[in-house]
Order: sequence, then structure tokens, then C-alpha cells
Amino acid sequence: MKKVITYGTYDLLHVGHINLLRRARELGDYLIVVLSTDEFNAIKHKTAYHCYEDRKVILEAVKYVDEVLPEYNWEQKVKDVVDNQVDIFVMGDDWKGEFDFLKDYCEVVYLPRTEGISTTKIKSDLKLSSPNK
Repeated sequence: MKKVITYGTYDLLHVGHINLLRRARELGDYLIVVLSTDEFNAIKHKTAYHCYEDRKVILEAVKYVDEVLPEYNWEQKVKDVVDNQVDIFVMGDDWKGEFDFLKDYCEVVYLPRTEGISTTKIKSDLKLSSPNK
């Protein structure tokens, strides 16, 4: 079985998220999504509209997702890959090169983002946050 892992906050789930999850799942047989906790988001100076528990329930309902795990810090990625016997690490191409250190443990793939959509854009359009956040 080929395992794929990806990371994110996945707040205000939208078509860009679904596209990434679908394409990630197509690369293997089992998709693990490591979801940023509220505490980790605070460290990153991000505020999610939905709490961690609700975002987890939403992701678990997506047919491409097999398992959702918590992300507590930046440093846990190597451990996650090794402990879960991951074959492929996937992130959006806006992170290109940032996770190449994982190539010692698995294949690293950067997928193109869906143009014209992002959680930041949705929040700005809905006036939920300033455009700079």
C-alpha cells in the first residue's frame, strides 16, 4: 500500500482544498492529512474560523481522506513520515522547496494550487479578516 501525507489548516473548506486532496489521494492508496491544531495556528499567527475538532470532522467526511492526525509543530514532519511509513509527502506548490529535506525519507511532490481561490480570499471577501491576515 502506498501512503501519502499532506499538511494544512483546511479552514473554510473550498474547491482548492478538495482539488489538492483528490490529487494527493490519486498518488497513492491511503491519504493522511495532518491538520494544524488551534494552538499551532496561534504560533503561526493564524486564526481559523472553525476550531480544530470541527475542521477534523469536516476533513474526515471528505471521501479522499483516510486519516486525520493533529499537527502540533513544524518539527514533527520527519517523525510523522517515518512513524506512518509514508511513501509520498504532498504540499501545494506555494511551498516549493520548503520540504525538500524530507526527500531523505520519502518522495516529495508539490502540486499546483487552484487559481482564484484561497481561504484568505474567502475571509477577505466575507470581511472576516483584513486582507493582510
